[in-house]
Amino acid sequence: AATLRVLASYQGRRVNRRSEEQPGKILHEHRFDRESRSELPDWKFPYYGSVDSTPLFLIVAQKYVEATGDRGLLDALWPSLAAADRWMSTFADADGDGYVEYERKNPRGLFHQGWKDGSDDHLGINPPVALVEVQGYTVGAKRAFGDLASRRGEERLAGEAREAASRIESALNRDFWMADAGYYALALDGKKRVRRAITSNPGHLLLAGVVPEERVAHLARRLFRDDLWTPFGVRTHSSSEPDFNPLGYHTGAVWPHDNWFLWRGLRAVGRGGDARKVRDAMLRAYEALGKIPELYAVVDGEIVDLSRGHSTTRANPLQAWSLGTLFDMLSTDDAPASP
Repeated sequence: AATLRVLASYQGRRVNRRSEEQPGKILHEHRFDRESRSELPDWKFPYYGSVDSTPLFLIVAQKYVEATGDRGLLDALWPSLAAADRWMSTFADADGDGYVEYERKNPRGLFHQGWKDGSDDHLGINPPVALVEVQGYTVGAKRAFGDLASRRGEERLAGEAREAASRIESALNRDFWMADAGYYALALDGKKRVRRAITSNPGHLLLAGVVPEERVAHLARRLFRDDLWTPFGVRTHSSSEPDFNPLGYHTGAVWPHDNWFLWRGLRAVGRGGDARKVRDAMLRAYEALGKIPELYAVVDGEIVDLSRGHSTTRANPLQAWSLGTLFDMLSTDDAPASP
């Protein structure tokens, strides 16, 4: 509850190009001290250059209210929840096609604003960018908002949100599916052209509950092919891609947080054996490194600790979402979970 309240307190209320703030948008990051702010002098904090923080805020809010029945929190956060939903349908969807997209407003801000963020175009996509996993999050967020609205008796808003979720889900499965590859594309660019790279991103769709039953096995099998799968988890980027780099921050390394989405998603669709493979890979990484850092590399089947500074890719040795991955995997039984 405290996390949701804090995020709501920093929610965007105006348009600011330097901070990329927009009404209803949830922040990307905040830095409070002068020293850390000086590392990014061209940003204004809080900084809002994130396309997925807002839909994820709605999803977490719904999960919390569903689990606790905390109507007081729902009522207190309702203006923020409604503003977040409006952001997805307005500022995040400037062309009105239903997809949540991004294009930086601060020329010195983040070029890419999904979880694989970066200041340059390391993903090779011309903006505005519609990332595949973000559309899955958006479907989940619209469903979440529909449920929360219904709990408050706001049936018109609930119906509109559910209809939007259905439209986006259908469009996603039409526009992103690569039939020849049996897999989803990474993104659509500003001209709605498919970025065909094979990446870990589509695996997040399993947890979002948007993959048709007849495609689940195709997607799962693709994640475990040798170009993505390693003894220590799924890579961010296929080794068959021309820009693959096993040490690459988002173009070949393994991220525990990324693998958490895959693990949870595989459990959600009833593929418990595959989920256990991912969990065991994370445990194997922890045992090999003695920690679970932000990310690590796998080269010729051997794990490489990128937090030790011998590479141009530098990983944080300690990061909350990596620790959360391991904690959740160790504290959850192997029974299938619902999306």
